[in-house]
Amino acid sequence: MTIINRLLLCLLLISTNAFSQKEKPSFQIVPLGIKGGIDEKNLSAYLLAPSNTKDFICLDAGTVNAGIEKAIENKVFKVSTSEVLRKYIKGYFISHAHLDHVSGLIINSPADSSKTVYATQKCMEMMENHYFNDQTWANFGDKGVGFPLKKYHFQTLNLGEETPISNTKMTVKAFPLSHVNPFESTAFLIKNEDSYVLYLGDTGPDSVEKSDKLKALWTAVAPLVQNKQLKGIFIEVSFPNEQPDQFLFGHLTPNHLMKELHVVEDLAGKGSLNNFKIIVTHLKPPTKNITKLKEQLKNQNDLGLKIIYPEQGKKLEL
Repeated sequence: MTIINRLLLCLLLISTNAFSQKEKPSFQIVPLGIKGGIDEKNLSAYLLAPSNTKDFICLDAGTVNAGIEKAIENKVFKVSTSEVLRKYIKGYFISHAHLDHVSGLIINSPADSSKTVYATQKCMEMMENHYFNDQTWANFGDKGVGFPLKKYHFQTLNLGEETPISNTKMTVKAFPLSHVNPFESTAFLIKNEDSYVLYLGDTGPDSVEKSDKLKALWTAVAPLVQNKQLKGIFIEVSFPNEQPDQFLFGHLTPNHLMKELHVVEDLAGKGSLNNFKIIVTHLKPPTKNITKLKEQLKNQNDLGLKIIYPEQGKKLEL
């Protein structure tokens, strides 16, 4: 064998080995709704499952039915809307009880199958007292006021405690967020084997909220960033930078997002967020504000982030 042939064989073996070691995705995500604000057919809701399974959970549930229909149009699902709703979705995780995060769950509950709804104690109490209360809506849960129909099991999450997710191989750990202090929202850290995804409900920056909740969350997940176990962060950016702090109403701008992510890098190590996936959620209309917001994030991305803008009904992998 000539020297050239040997070199070519070595290169082929190296490239084949590199291809075989290419990281396989751990999670699949199907956004059912991506916006904040007034578009009731496209509000915060994200299906998430381990890759190559149909064991989805729904992270928030502002829009459900319209999002499933969009995913079917895009050939993500090859079954009926009803089958996705009843069989594919194994449970709901509600970050907070504002209507743009729960209305899809409420409206679709009569057509749904039995499953678990997960939330922190404060959030669950609000849903029991104000929505599933036999006045605003029938009580489809297994506790609370009125006559519980026991379709849904209402499971309260203890903050910081790892909890198995029923009918999946995933677990979840809940962390508190500040969303117009003292009102709380929630972040969910989802684990599948040795891989993680972090989903944040609505949150204001620590500096505006006079809180340390985001700093505590970043401290908790920094080791996962260091070890490349955290595959991505779903985090809201609702307004462009022109929105004054006093009118953020517990939300983020590009300026505040980047400040928070610099805290993550400080904790996880310089360069740790290079090519790290940030999935931007809860963009609020009008379109001109969303366009401006995206341009600002592009210009301010000095961490080498891979910024992803999910589209309703289009599958993502992490």
